[in-house]
Amino acid sequence: MSAPTTSEVVVEVRGLCNRFGRQSVHENLDLDIRRGEIIGVVGGSGTGKSVLLRSIVGLRQPSAGSVRVFGENLQDLGPAQRAKVERRFGVLFQQGALFSSLTVTENIALPLIENAGLKRPQAEQLAQLKLLLAGLPANAGAKYPSELSGGMIKRAALARALALDPDILFLDEPTAGLDPIGAAAFDQLLLTLRDALGLSVFLVTHDLDTLYTITDRVAVLSQKRVLVADTLQRVAATDDPWIQEYFHGPRGRAAEQAAERLQEPE
Repeated sequence: MSAPTTSEVVVEVRGLCNRFGRQSVHENLDLDIRRGEIIGVVGGSGTGKSVLLRSIVGLRQPSAGSVRVFGENLQDLGPAQRAKVERRFGVLFQQGALFSSLTVTENIALPLIENAGLKRPQAEQLAQLKLLLAGLPANAGAKYPSELSGGMIKRAALARALALDPDILFLDEPTAGLDPIGAAAFDQLLLTLRDALGLSVFLVTHDLDTLYTITDRVAVLSQKRVLVADTLQRVAATDDPWIQEYFHGPRGRAAEQAAERLQEPE
């Protein structure tokens, strides 16, 4: 795993609050995302991992606080300026969120047509390149989502997220539901794409193998804020009951041992 080559902050979250009626999910939450890093976001159920993702990409208006992306506060921008910044995001939602009535190629081409103004033939030609980039065979483009396996749906959704050549990928549980071999292959694909394209990756996950294998930093959501954001080794050493149970339980120990075996020289 290659560490990011710069400490430049591309997303800066400060004092974020998210409330649903009387229920508060986040209070005064701070977090940075650095250029070229893969940051994993973890936390117990109800800590608002997906809510944080949606707040950063502009799908949810925070109750308070600020989100600055590439130095711009999305809430202060006009529609045209905001759309320009948002084009630098690629988002993969939990279930892929592909349009069931469109083929895979049509799903990937859609943002190219709607946001980049390409004609359909050009967009579909580029979509084929994105399919290959995501590790799918060319003939997958003619299939509908219902005809794909779970792993292929994830890759198709990743290809769509890559359609507009984003600077940051936001991934919500990308390996959920995949078998261990498929999940490991997806992790390696993310590493390859990060290294080749210089992407920053914000990754919501429960997958301990993913955390140990590809993340540069891990952020733990707890007590309505980011309790700690650091290298996995430092996070795992944090004196907190949830962190200790999560990283040092049987699954955590197995993931750590598997990662150590991968790093051993042949």
